[in-house]
Formats: sequence, structure tokens, C-alpha cells
Amino acid sequence: MSKDTARIRSLIRDVPDFPKPGIVFKDITPVLKDAAALRQALDLLAEPFRAKRVTAVAGMESRGFIFGVPVAERLGVGFVPVRKPGKLPWRVVAEEYALEYGTDRLEMHEDALGKGDRVLIIDDLLATGGTAAATARLARRVGAEIVGAGFVVELSFLNGRSRLTGLDVHSLVVF
Repeated sequence: MSKDTARIRSLIRDVPDFPKPGIVFKDITPVLKDAAALRQALDLLAEPFRAKRVTAVAGMESRGFIFGVPVAERLGVGFVPVRKPGKLPWRVVAEEYALEYGTDRLEMHEDALGKGDRVLIIDDLLATGGTAAATARLARRVGAEIVGAGFVVELSFLNGRSRLTGLDVHSLVVF
């Protein structure tokens, strides 16, 4: 663990049996409450991608919005919300993806990204990688290029990084 991320890691709390028995939820809300830790997390999420000529940051509902918008601001680019079905008011493109217990779907405005866009995916957590991989497929489908993905927390034992093969992936804290 880097000394740069030790404070962030110390603020992430374990919540046993949430959202169901046997799961230990990694709660990042104490990081959000601590202004210095939040600022540091946002700076560290943006830093590895400053030279990548990012043109847009895509963040997935809902905690990806919390981190994605300020990372986009730090990189001087816009933000693209990737949402659950039925939440966006304009025409959308959609991507279905597998969950351990079924399927889910993500949507994005059809004109949010296009050819020539260089997209950074930002979210709070990399677990199995399904949501981030679906977001990458969605962006690629409209002609965008994915330049990387950044996460506050990575649960390495779930091997989500393997679903993001070929991407520059940066996680601040790895469990």
C-alpha cells in the first residue's frame, strides 16, 4: 500500500452482511465525508490519465457519478452518465450484461460519445468487472475508444480486472 493511499484506505469501513448475509461491504462514505481524503482520492484517480488525451469521463450509476464528475473537471473534459434502464430522457443505446443471479442493463444517450472520443471509465468499486466491461462495450459500440478505468476500491479476489483486459486500470485501494 502506498503512503499516498493509506489515509483513504483507513477510512473505508467494512459493513458485514450487507446487502446480504456473507457479504462484507466496503463503505466509502467516510472518504466522502473527509474533505482532504476526498480531494486526494479525486486527484489520484485523475493523475494517471492526464497524458492520455481523455475527451470524456464515463461514470456508472450511482457512485460512479460521485467520483466521475470531479475527475472529469480535473481533466478538463465532460462527463457521461451511464444509467440503469429508463432513467435517461433522450434516445439511448443499451448494453445488457450478466450478473451472478441474472442480467442487468446499462444505458447511455446515443449522442453522448462518438468516433474520436477517448473515454476514461470511473467508478467507486471494481468487483467482478461486469459493470465496467459493459460500459466499455457501450462506449465502443458508438465509436469511442476506452483509454482506461479508475476505481477507488478494487476487490482483487473477485478478479474483475480480468474482464478489462487491454485497459489501463488504476485502483487506489486493493483488498
